[in-house]
Amino acid sequence: MTTSPTSTSVRLGWTIVYVPDVTASIEFYEKAFGLRRRFIADGGTYGELDTGSTTLSFSAYSVADSHLPGGVTHHDPASPPAPVELAMVSDDVPAAFGRAVEAGAVVVSEPKEQPWGQTVSWVRDPWGVLLEVCSPIS
Repeated sequence: MTTSPTSTSVRLGWTIVYVPDVTASIEFYEKAFGLRRRFIADGGTYGELDTGSTTLSFSAYSVADSHLPGGVTHHDPASPPAPVELAMVSDDVPAAFGRAVEAGAVVVSEPKEQPWGQTVSWVRDPWGVLLEVCSPIS
């Protein structure tokens, strides 16, 4: 089925990552990547970081459980990561990678220059979320 174009456009508004501890997640991303906190809601069930182009948000598993039938799958650092990643772009990948690991990220793959010229690495945050730490694509 095809649809005809309309005057309504869609854009990415924000990304929400469901986590066990919103405050700890915000603090990790501040320390690991230097992102700026917008706020953490009273009760600590929701918080936002300013990433420049869009908002990176964190919400407690309990919020997902109350809004979505069946809730969401909880991240498990001992299991393979969920099939989604957050790309953290830096002009100095080795330094950003090092800060992330120092802040508590778990190494998945060390920084490596790819055949197309981009430097790419992967870590998982302390809750198991997969993060690509990479250079901009030119």
